[in-house]
Amino acid sequence: MQKPGNETADVVLKRLDEQYQKYKFMELNLSQKKRRLKSQIPEIKQTLEILKHMQKKKGTTGPMETRFLLADNLYCKASVPPTDKVCLWLGANVMLEYDIDEAQALLEKNLSTATRNLESTEQDLDFLRDQFTTTEVSILLW
Repeated sequence: MQKPGNETADVVLKRLDEQYQKYKFMELNLSQKKRRLKSQIPEIKQTLEILKHMQKKKGTTGPMETRFLLADNLYCKASVPPTDKVCLWLGANVMLEYDIDEAQALLEKNLSTATRNLESTEQDLDFLRDQFTTTEVSILLW
């Protein structure tokens, strides 16, 4: 807290308050990222399960009976013939066609990346909490 020169309490408290507000802003952004990743990981896992099921059915000649989400809480029955191709939404209104093996490899890579990013985000949030505590204590002691 001691700097060369004569800083007044107001200057130091203002600087600490600015630092505290920056940490709050960073926490908000990281919390949003954490929520997004936590919702994304189960979706990727579910899609991987579907791909594994399709891969098992790939060698058969009969169609696969399934239900798919048409809209919120509205499902539709479908009869899907055996296929080697699937289409994946990549985001930003982009859909690409992949072989089942390629799609599975891509989703497994995305799952590991999302899991790693979630762990990193949680570590960053823990660090920020420590910084909050340090800054709050500094404000109170000053």
